[in-house]
Amino acid sequence: MARAPKTPAIMLQGTGSSVGKSLLVAGLCRYFARRGLKVRPFKPQNMSNNAAVTPDGGEIGRAQALQARAAGIAPSVYMNPVLLKPESETGSQIIVQGRRWDTLKAREYWTCKRDLMRAVLGSFEEVASGADLVIVEGAGSPAEINLRSGDIANMGFAEAASVPVILVGDVERGGVIASLVGCKAVLSPEDASRIEGYIVNKFRGDVSLFEDALGAISERTGWPSLGVVPFFPLAMDLPAEDGADLDGKVAVRTSDRRPIRIIVPVLPRIANFDDLDPLRLEPDVEVEMIRPGRPLPLDCDLIILPGSKSTISDLEALRSEGWDIDIRAHVRRGGVVLGLCGGFQMLGKQITDPDGIEGPAGSASGLGLLAVETVLSRNKTVQPVSGLDSLTGLPVSGYEIHLGVTSGADTERPFVIIDGKADGARSADGRVLGTYVHGLFASDAFRARFLSGFRNGEIRLLAYEARIDATLDALADHVARHIYCDRLMAIAESRIHRS
Repeated sequence: MARAPKTPAIMLQGTGSSVGKSLLVAGLCRYFARRGLKVRPFKPQNMSNNAAVTPDGGEIGRAQALQARAAGIAPSVYMNPVLLKPESETGSQIIVQGRRWDTLKAREYWTCKRDLMRAVLGSFEEVASGADLVIVEGAGSPAEINLRSGDIANMGFAEAASVPVILVGDVERGGVIASLVGCKAVLSPEDASRIEGYIVNKFRGDVSLFEDALGAISERTGWPSLGVVPFFPLAMDLPAEDGADLDGKVAVRTSDRRPIRIIVPVLPRIANFDDLDPLRLEPDVEVEMIRPGRPLPLDCDLIILPGSKSTISDLEALRSEGWDIDIRAHVRRGGVVLGLCGGFQMLGKQITDPDGIEGPAGSASGLGLLAVETVLSRNKTVQPVSGLDSLTGLPVSGYEIHLGVTSGADTERPFVIIDGKADGARSADGRVLGTYVHGLFASDAFRARFLSGFRNGEIRLLAYEARIDATLDALADHVARHIYCDRLMAIAESRIHRS
């Protein structure tokens, strides 16, 4: 029986983490989709606590969901078959094809990677089936040759799936010549031969002044330049994948009115922080992320406790910073506090983890600002949801992704009604709120109603989803101007003839 023909595919790997691979893949997905191709994104292994929920209730990295949107298709669990969600400095929850598989220490995970390659390759075939082009994103860097044995994220996958590689370097952080040439120097000849060219990303200034650098890189590596991509400032409008990106996500305010000031404490295991993006883009809103070592400012309208991958541990971190004292002072002064998912659990009287799901088995006292208690369990809720704001009846939509059940007197005043069932809680005075639903603020009418409570008068309505699509279109235009996309497609098509 003749084998099915291979789908054209190309893989973007980086000289290091955060060189802009995710953004470039999203831009290329939108560009090639606008040319009429059936484009699919793929990332074999991702590490992020900023997860997205697929229509069938699976988890994938937020970046792959954005890339699927750029390609004009629904996200699938096969687009990111292995997702690592760090719960501690040495251990992560392992999501395989959208479902919780295990929680492992780093050394334990190392021994399982070869077994996971089967799931990765099977997922890749699912994604590639019926596609005209698959754009694959690597993780970290192939230069981490100490991780090459059993690798499923970079060259190990490229070898197993016979996918040509483009190497991306970040000129903004400096040393891009050394990082690109250094990759060639440390890679095995076989792995280096898989690289068909390189892209220099995040350039600022006069690109013509970089011509000599391109010549030096190509001379020392034998790889052609496939483009120099200038810094794309609108990237801040798009959901971030990594908590390290949070500090750079500061919107330029376009209003001369006093902003609604929102404070967000950044906890060690912060998760699903893209909940904040629609608020951050509002012209009448200022969102400030507070890193450890600083008190929470009291001259604010709203404190948001975001999601957490390790709720009890993050609650301990919050207390160690003295932020619990700041939050209580804020409430006494008439301020509002909103807890999202793990943040909702922290606002209650107690969190109990009888089976040690997120750490050592036991209980912890919450902040006591809501009359609720939470019991963590092994059953994980992962699902897209839609419903109504409990006060106004305005439509809302989003997703749930959490462990545990929360109950108590304040749940009788729910935050939203999801599929006819109460979700979340409100304090009797209405100043302390909590919900399990992520993504609520992407609903424009609900967000405007919520924010209007902090100001006498109307909030100008931001069309959030339309803005994301406009930004993806601008990104596609940007990469088309600065990357040799026809050459990229030719390299992807060369996979068809590889053994």
